[in-house]
Formats: sequence, C-alpha cells, structure tokens
Amino acid sequence: QVQVAESGGGEVQPGGSLRLSCTASGSFFVINQMAWYRQVPGKQRELVARVRAVGDTTYAGSVKGRFTISMENARNTVNLQMNSLKPEDTAVYYCHVTMGGVGETYWGQGTQVTVSS
Repeated sequence: QVQVAESGGGEVQPGGSLRLSCTASGSFFVINQMAWYRQVPGKQRELVARVRAVGDTTYAGSVKGRFTISMENARNTVNLQMNSLKPEDTAVYYCHVTMGGVGETYWGQGTQVTVSS
C-alpha cells in the first residue's frame, strides 16, 4: 500500500505565496517522478509541474517563472513553491507519484488553493 499525503493549501491574496508539500509513504522501492496537477470544476485536470528523481523539471507555461518544484529524494517528498499567485491559479491541486519499475502511479486526495482579494 502506498499513501500520498498533501499539505499547504489555503487562501491567499493575489501576488501572495503558498508552498505545497506532498509525501509518499508505504511499501515501494523507488520513486521515478513526482508532479503537481490542478483542476477547476468543469475542466480537465492539468499538469502544473513535474520533477524526475534525476532532477529535471517541466512546468506549464502559465506558471513558469512563478512556481518552483523540488524533490527531496531521501524523504520521498515534493514541494511546490508558488509565488506571484493569480486568481486563475485557484484550483484543487493534486500530487501525482510515479514509481520506478513497472511504473505504478498514485494520486493524493487534493488540496484547495484559492487566490482572491
């Protein structure tokens, strides 16, 4: 069994910052990649950022330069530092974990981020 736990969501004013964290725990050998997705009602879940265990990162164009993803391999944790937040960043943010080997994937339960004045 693998558990994926997120933390750090909340409400912030435009221009503010939030930091999301996600930790995978349980029975597994190695993590290949960790990522953050987000979803608003009526729209498809979209990739925000991902980081591979080897260190390379990918960002959605809408967050590039404002968000930073980082992975703490030893703690099976991924962080998403979100700066200069905009109202359009409001969404439920989900952590996604891809394991090594056969590549099982797991989702967190989601954490709400609201950017509003």
